[in-house]
Amino acid sequence: MLLAWLLTFTLMTGSGPMDSALQATEAPKTLRAAFTVKLESSNATRLYRFDPRKQGAERWTVLDWSGEDEELEAVAAEWAAEAAPDGRLFPDDLRASLGPQVVVDDKGAAWKLSFHHRPSTNDTEYDIWAAERLTATAWLDPVVERFLRIDYSLHHPVAGPEGGTLTRYDQSYFIRTEPRWGMSYVSGFSIDLEARAAFRTIQRRYSANIVSAEFFFASDEAQREFESAHLQLP
Repeated sequence: MLLAWLLTFTLMTGSGPMDSALQATEAPKTLRAAFTVKLESSNATRLYRFDPRKQGAERWTVLDWSGEDEELEAVAAEWAAEAAPDGRLFPDDLRASLGPQVVVDDKGAAWKLSFHHRPSTNDTEYDIWAAERLTATAWLDPVVERFLRIDYSLHHPVAGPEGGTLTRYDQSYFIRTEPRWGMSYVSGFSIDLEARAAFRTIQRRYSANIVSAEFFFASDEAQREFESAHLQLP
């Protein structure tokens, strides 16, 4: 019991490895990304390429298409319609979502952080509803001071925001570190949910995996400004 107590502690998010890990998620708005993403469900697979340096329809292009899944196509269309689709790769509101402190369970190779998701300015009404009912967990490598993944899970069925019952909900965000500037980015996510309403069952299960990504600044001046502020020059 004593050992378990020693391995579990409360940590302020603005200190230690936590603060360094959060700083790595707070990429400047001038950092952009060209990426290839694979969207996949049980019925279909889509491969898309986004490049903010392109113009018009060439910014978001289809590289591969197999199977039929209208919902997967709707997810891709919504993503493509955004002004900056690469913005989804930067989890810049994570500090606000974690709140002032978290409970840490030291697992040795990684820290398991339990927290109550706090809605941020980027959250929708559904996100706010979900935050009150889901269990939130983050995994952090305390040695390299970087996040590894964020999980949201539903432990028991609850009434849905628009009627019916949400019986299952699991969502994960996987995080990697780009090698040049050390910034963290979302390298993939998965969602698995089930809801029951009006004598029918609704299931949503799909994933997105960033197959490749190229990071760069919007201008040479923006890059120099970032490097001057964040990198220690010899």
